[in-house]
Amino acid sequence: MELMPKADEGPNSDLPEHFAAEGGLVSGASSASPPSLSRYESQKRRDWNTFGQYLKHHRPPLSLARCSGAHVLEFMRYLDQFGKTKVHVAACPFFGHPCPPAPCSCPLRQAWGSLDALVGRLRAAYEENGGRQETNPFGARAVRLYLREVRDLQSKARGVSYEKKKRKKPPRPPPEHPNQHQPPLPP
Repeated sequence: MELMPKADEGPNSDLPEHFAAEGGLVSGASSASPPSLSRYESQKRRDWNTFGQYLKHHRPPLSLARCSGAHVLEFMRYLDQFGKTKVHVAACPFFGHPCPPAPCSCPLRQAWGSLDALVGRLRAAYEENGGRQETNPFGARAVRLYLREVRDLQSKARGVSYEKKKRKKPPRPPPEHPNQHQPPLPP
């Protein structure tokens, strides 16, 4: 069961520089990879390799087999330093305003939607690389609770609600009633 991510999958400007310095994901040439990967598959592969690099640089180094939901949380908190979403603290005068009128010193974080999508891709990658669904650290209860907490906090801090999108039902054709048949209009 091979659970370790494969190295070097091409450029990714969102990754920390120390990954690039040690032959991580930011290095130049891509190894022989299938040219027809979808955007989702490519992103999933990059995320998987990034997580593998994170485990490799973890102190002490951590194998994927020993990885738990707590390590996934640690990884997500680590990624916050590269976030681009302003999350206002409760003491900020712009707390709860989606479009603040002036700059403030509140921290930048990873957006909830980005973290949620990341966890989904890593959860799928874990199982595709031989991990069992029952031991998947990306599906741990603690990870789900953390994501819910981040969503709620960002919702309040930015004044934006994150509600589930309702699926649009296809329009139904009007019911045909045989008794209400109208004669055609003359030309």
